Amino acid sequence: MSKVWFITGASKGFGREWAEAALERGDRVAATARRPETLDALVEVYGDAVLPLQLDVDDREADRAAVARAAEHFGRLDVVVNNAGYGHFGMVEEVSEAELRAQMETNFFGAVWVTQAAVEVMRAQGSGHVVQVSSIGGISAFPTVGAYHASKWALEGLSQSLSQEVAGFGIHVTLVEPGGFSTDWSGPSAVRSDEIGAYAEVREAASKRPTANDPGDPTATRSAILKVVDAEQPPLRVFFGRAPLDVATADYEQRLATWREWQPVALEAHGGQAG
Repeated sequence: MSKVWFITGASKGFGREWAEAALERGDRVAATARRPETLDALVEVYGDAVLPLQLDVDDREADRAAVARAAEHFGRLDVVVNNAGYGHFGMVEEVSEAELRAQMETNFFGAVWVTQAAVEVMRAQGSGHVVQVSSIGGISAFPTVGAYHASKWALEGLSQSLSQEVAGFGIHVTLVEPGGFSTDWSGPSAVRSDEIGAYAEVREAASKRPTANDPGDPTATRSAILKVVDAEQPPLRVFFGRAPLDVATADYEQRLATWREWQPVALEAHGGQAG
């Protein structure tokens, strides 16, 4: 049975790849973008199977209206993908209040507003799948992208809670956590803070991270995302790409070792009898 998708940020990157993957197999897609003309090619190829929508996800009321329009137009919503977002580059000290708030508004709050509207529709129909585009940067962290990490860690926590809240309504939640891919995430779509010279060495070292030199192919994620949304029991979290598992394994092993080392202090802080 064909699915109805709602995808934010469908003009390029993962959003565009997944919209095309869905449409190619006969699904229908409500595709959103800040500039609707970027969706014209999809409409030309797939016609009425595409509902192009102009949307800035920072606008909560516009998010609700877009989700409602898509549900009314197609009669239901099966898969909602929160893909809209961008990368912000800057040391924590360098990031201005306006830059940090803008990063959170798009990457976190935009996803929340769309999710709230979608869950209302899915709860009424008794089924649905919310796909949040997170990142390996949603569970680990590196220098120069603290604001980005903040937005994705927030999305991870909220989505894990959400998954438990909506399971009884037949709604699944999946956090897709890609590693580095050949998209323009770090190119034209990115925002960069004014640099402080004292961080030059940190910035140089960060630019030489091995994971940055083996980007994945965005087109290859088409079959992967279809497997995720077609699964009878989709995962809460799934990595996309070669690097994330190694990064996560090293990170969590280090965390566990530190927590265990400091467990006597944790027990001391608890008070009462140790046990």
